[in-house]
Amino acid sequence: METYPIDWEHWARRTHFSHYLREIPCTYDLTVSLDVTGLRRAVQAGRVRFYPALLWLTARVVNRQEELRLWVDEADRPWVYETLHPSYTVFHPEWETFSNLWTPYDPDWAAFERNWLAVGERWGADPAFAPQPDMPPNCFPFSMLPWTSFTSFQLGLPRGERFLLPAFTAGRCREKNGRVQLPLAGHFHHAACDGFHAARFFQELQAELDGFDPPEGRP
Repeated sequence: METYPIDWEHWARRTHFSHYLREIPCTYDLTVSLDVTGLRRAVQAGRVRFYPALLWLTARVVNRQEELRLWVDEADRPWVYETLHPSYTVFHPEWETFSNLWTPYDPDWAAFERNWLAVGERWGADPAFAPQPDMPPNCFPFSMLPWTSFTSFQLGLPRGERFLLPAFTAGRCREKNGRVQLPLAGHFHHAACDGFHAARFFQELQAELDGFDPPEGRP
């Protein structure tokens, strides 16, 4: 795990950070409807699996936006993780419970998919809450609710004042005017990023979805 400190003296958001971390701890949630028509077609053609592709595309955007990779030490000093990895839920229908797994982010899609498959084969059937050992702190949470769609979702973190990483929740896809829409909710800490940065994340994720062109065949 590599991390580096924020250049506090030259950081444009230092007063915003202090205000929303110490004076008025503040988080917010934003839900956006993403067009995943192209991704769904690739899934139907057998070229890709939906869940790992969505995880990878999300991680791809998160890892190029510094404000989404912030953490704070015990002295309230902001640091940036060099890389974030997706931590995600896997549902067990027989028990109606879920487990948390994680896959190391790799900028190469094929390598990430292979790692995701290996993690699932080793730990996916284990009903424990967190069966996979050694989850690093530089993981961002991602949950799926494929049983229902939504237009708004809020994640309550009553003791999350110092958790600066984003968290995401995706719902059930729905069709509208011939397009496939996916609701994706993002939970953000105001000390780390403002609405501008959250909006930029969703805009860039939509661009990644539009341009995603997985190769023929899959592992």
